[in-house]
Amino acid sequence: MSTTFPRLLLEHAAQRPDAPALREKEYGIWQTLSWSQLAVLVRELAHGLAQAGLQRGQHLVVVGENRPRLSACMLAAQSLGAIPVPLYQDAVAAEFVFPMNNAEVAFAVVEDQEQVDKLLEIREQCPQLSHIWFDDPRGLRKYSEPGLASLDDLCALGRQHAIAHPAFYDVSVQAGEAADVAAMFFTSGTTGNPKGVVHTHASLIDRAQAGARFDKLGPQEEVLAYLPPAWIGQNIFSYAQWLACGYVVNCPESASTVTIDLKEIGPTYYFAPPRVFEGLLTTVMIRMEDAGRIKRWLFDQGMKLARRVGPALMDGKPVSAWDRLKYQLGNLFVYGPLRNTLGFSRVRVAYTAGEAIGPDLFSFYRSIGINLKQLYGSTETAVFVCLQPDHEARSDTVGVPIDGVQIKLADSGEILVKSPGLLKGYYKNPAATAEVLTAEGWYHTGDAGFIDGHGHLKIIDRAKDVGRIVGGANDGAMFAPKYVENKLKFFSHIKEAVAFGDKRDRVCAFINIDFEAVGNWAERRNLPYAGYTDLAQKAEVYELIRDCVEKVNADLAQDELLAGSQITRFLILHKELDADDGELTRTRKVRRGAIAEKYGVLIDALYGGKATQFIETAVKFEDGRTGKVSADLKIVDTKTFAPARRAA
Repeated sequence: MSTTFPRLLLEHAAQRPDAPALREKEYGIWQTLSWSQLAVLVRELAHGLAQAGLQRGQHLVVVGENRPRLSACMLAAQSLGAIPVPLYQDAVAAEFVFPMNNAEVAFAVVEDQEQVDKLLEIREQCPQLSHIWFDDPRGLRKYSEPGLASLDDLCALGRQHAIAHPAFYDVSVQAGEAADVAAMFFTSGTTGNPKGVVHTHASLIDRAQAGARFDKLGPQEEVLAYLPPAWIGQNIFSYAQWLACGYVVNCPESASTVTIDLKEIGPTYYFAPPRVFEGLLTTVMIRMEDAGRIKRWLFDQGMKLARRVGPALMDGKPVSAWDRLKYQLGNLFVYGPLRNTLGFSRVRVAYTAGEAIGPDLFSFYRSIGINLKQLYGSTETAVFVCLQPDHEARSDTVGVPIDGVQIKLADSGEILVKSPGLLKGYYKNPAATAEVLTAEGWYHTGDAGFIDGHGHLKIIDRAKDVGRIVGGANDGAMFAPKYVENKLKFFSHIKEAVAFGDKRDRVCAFINIDFEAVGNWAERRNLPYAGYTDLAQKAEVYELIRDCVEKVNADLAQDELLAGSQITRFLILHKELDADDGELTRTRKVRRGAIAEKYGVLIDALYGGKATQFIETAVKFEDGRTGKVSADLKIVDTKTFAPARRAA
């Protein structure tokens, strides 16, 4: 049945008024907002926004962490037929200018003083920005900017407007249609300016409901909302599916308390990109390495059994009664406490997406009884294209097409998708829209892949990034940089990687070490270091990373198609790749072109046979200051392996 988000809210408020809708942790205490209380809040905010001048079809920017009142503001805007535009809260002020002007934004709701300061900083560049409302008043008492007010003031304004226009809200909500634009999400923009992806109520709700049916989600679920609201994945899990299913969304107190809040809430439905699962596992392994001998032995023995038996149990495959009994004992003494430590004691469904996840990492979580699966989608597809069914979760696929989705492959190997969840278009960019949407309704994903014999989709790389080795022993071999980079990042000591090789005679790579994991490794070996740059250039660290790279090479050698993508030389960068320095997107995707341009001297050194190369790089610190980081970077050769030949 066609509906809108505000109507879904009113249905929950009517059917289950006292059930919890949102929780927020404030000063260490969880505060609960019921569906009826949320409906009242949204009504007040909608009246207030209308009184301030927000009209149907206009845009309302929302910037901040996950907060109940920010979600309520999005619902309030949608109630008026206006369009919420969430932006990344960790973006610098300059990054707001293009989306604000592109969407002609006059109204903004932000979380706190930090976001207010950013908008005030760019106000001269965005002269149409007339109203800014903030949720958290701390530090803002003495601000006296025109159009700046608190959400409390907006609610008070709304109550006055409601007295004068009692039927206004209900009429506005009923005037909304499923085909109306519900939200706009700006892509992370790996090249050029970001594009505004326009979605309707119908496209977002259809995909939210399809995903809910697939995993049998209902109002009993608990979700932790801790990823950026501007990312459509977070928006689907903690907004679209929240309103479609009526489950409870919990907002952490801050980014630093997420792991504590995760344990307290014990979500039943959980999503995280692979880097979060990697970080959690790295923390566990560091703690186990520092544990006593008996505890380490018990953990090691338990994990040996779990790796052998756990995935089979998760997939519903037969396991001997003796192994099943031993696993139950392991569950009592190792796996259960470990799931509780991670905050996953109640997880029924967990998803990861965005990047490939390492088979060992994937197997670890499934072996200890966590139903971790993969999905495939994008901003333009409202996330849900392919999902992995229970008992069919594999690390090398992203699942099967779900309800309403059709997939076909172009002659080039690019994946094309047809779905009710496709974008309406790119805002004010018909040329870009025409590039990705065909007249027949097929969306060009830009990903290269294929459907395997089990009906699961496999992703190789971004179609535009798949290249060829030119010259040398591997002349003409396929080069898939993202595939290679993901294999490197499967190792806990490697945080980021950038591979080069297209139209070159061999593959070379930049590596970012994981400072926490490698730092702990160094400390246990009494290896002193004075910070990231110093640690990264230690000879011992280079040997550690070389071993990882050569294991990847050995693995690639077994792949007839990608054996030519083995890494011949690498260096460890002197700084971590950072979104603030233009090297990563806000969703931590590598900006390959920008990195190649910025570090051209390092690429030349890799391919020129040099053993070292001096580099000095400008960086931006968290407090806004700028500085420079310099170092003499070592460059080392790695062992490569003869390609395995397929048996005749």
